[in-house]
Amino acid sequence: MSKIEIRNLSMEYGIKNTRFTALQSVNLDIEKGEFVSLLGASGCGKSTLLTIIDGLRKPSGGSIRISGQEITGTGKDRSIVFQNYSLFPWMTVRKNVAFGVQQLRPELNKAQRLEIADEFVEKVGLTEFRNKYPLQLSGGQQQRVAIARALATNTEILLMDEPFGALDTKTRASLQDLLLSLWRNESEKKTVIFVTHDVDESIFLSDRIIIMQPNPGRIYKDIRVPFARPRIRENLTDTEEYRNFRKEIVLSFYDAEQEANHDIQKTVSENHAPAIRSFAADSVSPLANGG
Repeated sequence: MSKIEIRNLSMEYGIKNTRFTALQSVNLDIEKGEFVSLLGASGCGKSTLLTIIDGLRKPSGGSIRISGQEITGTGKDRSIVFQNYSLFPWMTVRKNVAFGVQQLRPELNKAQRLEIADEFVEKVGLTEFRNKYPLQLSGGQQQRVAIARALATNTEILLMDEPFGALDTKTRASLQDLLLSLWRNESEKKTVIFVTHDVDESIFLSDRIIIMQPNPGRIYKDIRVPFARPRIRENLTDTEEYRNFRKEIVLSFYDAEQEANHDIQKTVSENHAPAIRSFAADSVSPLANGG
């Protein structure tokens, strides 16, 4: 049994004749301890799928099971990191992390929560900033706090929605290294689902890359990353194997979008096909294939 089982998942928005299908027939298994990236262009349903897994949204159809149990809402087995940090501006770094622990581990007292907060603030390299407020930190430092808060809750599943998307290249690479280090050194590795539209990021971080296709959002390809861990960025990206694999991912990324656009154009063409009158039957019918 997989850690996460997604079956025939669909998600629609809107009412009556203005409905929009964000996800359609999504089927996916994720094993315990896997690091899986959802890769695709904007609008392919990556973030929607992530929020459904977290329980923040209820799907229109299908199901998600975690450890065999169907989810019906948020749970203490999942934590999530967003792109916009989502820190409380009136709380210090230390208290932001401790608050996350309090929400998911209420059995701990204040001293225990602060001790855990201090441990994870140190792990992300922010001990000297622990009494600072979010607005006194850089974007990269704020995201370190968000990662510390998620890891400190000690959930089995970590969901990450483009957490490094707003950062500069150097800071982004630094936090990718930090994330992998923390994930790899856990006594029991968390199951991670990571949303991104960056090909190199998905390759460097992941065990598997799920390429998604838009309009409606669905899985296009499920590709296993062939590179052993730990991965040293400079050594990895300079190899012919890496360049060939990256090319495969890039081509699949764009093929997914092009095929989706072709499907839309075909549908529009069929729905607007010219009509002729059949005088024998006195009826109107579309021209097959436009001619």
